[in-house]
Amino acid sequence: MNHTIVLLPGDGIGPEVAAAARAVMEAVAPHHGLSLTFESHDIGGCAIDAHGDPFPEATAKACAQADAVFLGAVGGPKWDGGGPRPEAGLLALRKTLGAFANLRPITLFSGLEHLSPLKPERATGTDMLIVRELTGGIYFGEKEEGDEEASDLCRYSRPEVERIARIAFEAARGRKGRVTSVDKANVLATSRLWRNTVVALREAEYPDVELDHVLVDAMAMKLIERPTQFDVILTENMFGDILSDEASVIAGSIGLAPSASLSQTHGGLYEPIHGSAPDIAGQGKANPVGAILSAAMLLRHALDAGDAATQIERAVGACLAEGTGTADVGGSAGTQAVIERVCDKIGETTGSIPLAGAASRG
Repeated sequence: MNHTIVLLPGDGIGPEVAAAARAVMEAVAPHHGLSLTFESHDIGGCAIDAHGDPFPEATAKACAQADAVFLGAVGGPKWDGGGPRPEAGLLALRKTLGAFANLRPITLFSGLEHLSPLKPERATGTDMLIVRELTGGIYFGEKEEGDEEASDLCRYSRPEVERIARIAFEAARGRKGRVTSVDKANVLATSRLWRNTVVALREAEYPDVELDHVLVDAMAMKLIERPTQFDVILTENMFGDILSDEASVIAGSIGLAPSASLSQTHGGLYEPIHGSAPDIAGQGKANPVGAILSAAMLLRHALDAGDAATQIERAVGACLAEGTGTADVGGSAGTQAVIERVCDKIGETTGSIPLAGAASRG
């Protein structure tokens, strides 16, 4: 069966890392009998320049029809002067795909402990998966703009909470069997609904999964104090936005971090969590690992090709263990050299190699 993957290279370093994702998928596909077809379309700032729209109709149609979508990055200071924003294209894309569940694995790779801002004894062994609700909450509630007074409404329904909690519980079953649900139930009505719903779902369907609750302000501290104690972290939209960015630095470089945004009706959206970094675009300095591991998540979640995903993850682990990396992880290799080395390692890795990106399971 042939699978169509839409590539949205976007802005800044986006085209460079999107090329990395395509290269590793093409390298691993023959080993697993995968037939892949790639299409490239515009999004973000480059789409504004070419079409006057950050999410053109042709892009929207292609993404909706594809088996999965890979995004490089969008945005940059070039489009700060008013008019449509590149980021509006990303929001429209998520809406088109119905992408409600954002998965961000945070893994500290073996040999890179010295790059973490935390002491090695705190950070070593970090392997968590943050599951963030992506289409509800305060970001999508009713808004009132004003110079003297403004408001943003935070709203959640029980079905919205149940569907994201189910993603977290299912992921935990494939990992260490623990879910930590983050809320502010001592203050917020939406958080009390969140907590009650999560508890009820666990009791009804997932009694085998351990569940605990942490208030969001305490969670911000615990992530730094003892990141290794967490397995799957379940959060609402705004809390997840903040906490996942905080957690990403534990691994030593944001360039290593992948993500997946899952849908109930589509194969989903996959992207590294770093920005467009226009200051280094075209210089061969971009770390492609986050994009490569996002490609592995695409294979696992969208195409049910878990073995192919694991092969990519092990190849990345092997490269980092031998010191092949860009400057942000202490290496001297350029973007293309890292891509080529990972592709060389695909097919050569074994179970003895540290499994990079293990947190992407789920």
